[in-house]
Amino acid sequence: MTDTLRPVEQAQPDAAPTASGSPQKLKRSIGIVGGTLLTLSCVTPASTLFVVVPDLFSSLGTATALTIAIGSLLCIAVAFCYSELGTLIPSAGGEYAMVSTMAGRLAGWLVFVLSLLVVMIVPPVIAMGTADYLAPIVHLNPSMAGAGVMLLATLAGLLDLRANAWITGVFLVLEVIAAAVVAVLGFTHSRRGLGSLTSMQVAGSGGHTDTVTAMLVVSGLAIALFITQGFSTAVYLSEELENPRRNVARTVLATLAISTVIILVPVVAITMGASDLSTLTGGDISSMVTAWSNSAVGTFVSLCVALAIINAGIVMVIQNSRVLFASARDKAWPEPVNQSLSRLGRFGSPWVATLLVGVPGALLCFVNLDTLYGVTGVSVTAMYLLVAVAALLARRGQHRHTPAWRMPLWPAMPVLLIAVLAYILSQQETTYLLWTGGITAVATLYWAFYLRPRRETRWLVSIPEDVQA
Repeated sequence: MTDTLRPVEQAQPDAAPTASGSPQKLKRSIGIVGGTLLTLSCVTPASTLFVVVPDLFSSLGTATALTIAIGSLLCIAVAFCYSELGTLIPSAGGEYAMVSTMAGRLAGWLVFVLSLLVVMIVPPVIAMGTADYLAPIVHLNPSMAGAGVMLLATLAGLLDLRANAWITGVFLVLEVIAAAVVAVLGFTHSRRGLGSLTSMQVAGSGGHTDTVTAMLVVSGLAIALFITQGFSTAVYLSEELENPRRNVARTVLATLAISTVIILVPVVAITMGASDLSTLTGGDISSMVTAWSNSAVGTFVSLCVALAIINAGIVMVIQNSRVLFASARDKAWPEPVNQSLSRLGRFGSPWVATLLVGVPGALLCFVNLDTLYGVTGVSVTAMYLLVAVAALLARRGQHRHTPAWRMPLWPAMPVLLIAVLAYILSQQETTYLLWTGGITAVATLYWAFYLRPRRETRWLVSIPEDVQA
């Protein structure tokens, strides 16, 4: 029999109690607008446009927009899985809570470990990129700049979530303005028509033109699929969203649609407005903006991107601290650790968990993270694969009748997603697969020797009572 979870009322009498003896719960303080602002900030479309997209331009040239469009369509399947599972299991544990409930505790534990790798590595890697975009006004050491961003994000993460929704909302407006400036300049300086978007050309060595093959486009989906994937943040915030049965799905789908437009429209404009194929393949968007306007506009756009990275750091610290908070409340660790991680501060945020995400993240900015970043790519892909498997199991037994948002075209959507993610995993470097496999093996041993023998009191996913009612 599958080792799945029991309802929280029966399964968790001793989970991280408050003074009154009941489990610690996060405060429902944000609606769909605040949730969408926070989630969009985690997608951080401007930094994606300026940091990730140039890599696609260098390998795919004029086929970049088409590849991102296909990746966005595939992300619809991911969004459907998250929306259905997130309304069935609206827990701050996110993926691990959903997978534990649907596919068993071991699968959920492995998802948690995979997400923990992402929690600790991705924010500092992104934060170190701040120095490049502050260069027009000040030259900073990337590690020092990244550490500063992580500490700033940690301080912001200790505040009330509603306050953070407004802080990140202001930053989000600036990065959307930057993306809009790029789009307007690209379209007004257009040198080629819409047909160029499917011309499948890239500048090769020696100045000649190479053809982008269909296989290159398929390979590029490994990056394009994750360009708008930050909509999963809505699930992590589900315990703090008002009316989560309705607002989780709305936030996930709205964020995917908005972020796709913010990213794809400027990519189309850049493709049409680049002076030549070599410039487009070079992917230096800031230089293109300066060429289309002047250095002042180029500096403005760069500063907006720097703010977007800071914005993403704040939201990632918020999101990731909720994962650690939920794992402690769900009894994943020895009791002293559980009690520390589940403590809520003055503003209702899990302050110990926030510090454990932010401070080590600042220290990681001084470490070479190339290999760890590769491991993160494998971890994210494997995590989504397990979420898709959980979505296939979301309509069996008692879950068939639970009030929740239900995806259309089930089970075709999760089946398609499983096939795509399995292909993406097969394209990763063997070294990264081995590192991730080794970490997963150690996690399995922890499960076998500590969690499983204590199944009655450990690793019990909790769902807020007001949601179940």
